[in-house]
Amino acid sequence: MPDVHYMTAEGLAKLQAELDEALAQRPVIAAQIAEAREKGDLSENAEYDAARDAQGMLEAKIARLRNLVGNAKIVDGSQLNTDVVRMLNKVKVENVAAKMVMEFTIVGETEADFSKGKLAATTPIAKALIGHGKGEVVEAHTPSGVMKFKILDISI
Repeated sequence: MPDVHYMTAEGLAKLQAELDEALAQRPVIAAQIAEAREKGDLSENAEYDAARDAQGMLEAKIARLRNLVGNAKIVDGSQLNTDVVRMLNKVKVENVAAKMVMEFTIVGETEADFSKGKLAATTPIAKALIGHGKGEVVEAHTPSGVMKFKILDISI
């Protein structure tokens, strides 16, 4: 069973554009390989090796993007509520030990950007918060240890 990749419609459009751009690079790399092949002995042809490496990386990127796009599930923000933390909710939490308040939006992995307050749903903190309501204290098992967070607010 394939992994479902939750994202917004905008996130899917961005991934589709990235896939289209990668697919457009295929003929360019094929031409580079053909040109390098014409230069003779392939066993000592650095240009050929570089073009083949580029082709391999491009094909891996295309496969990854096709998987993400093909298994995307759009999360509709209009269907959200704030009784418990879900995808696309904005969550305000307090790190209980540090007495530090943080606010972020739970998003799909491809849209995560911690510097913009977008936390991937696959992270230990988001996994711990999802399904819990305002006022609850949850434990997140992170690489640096167990952290406790109190959910202060949930919004859309």
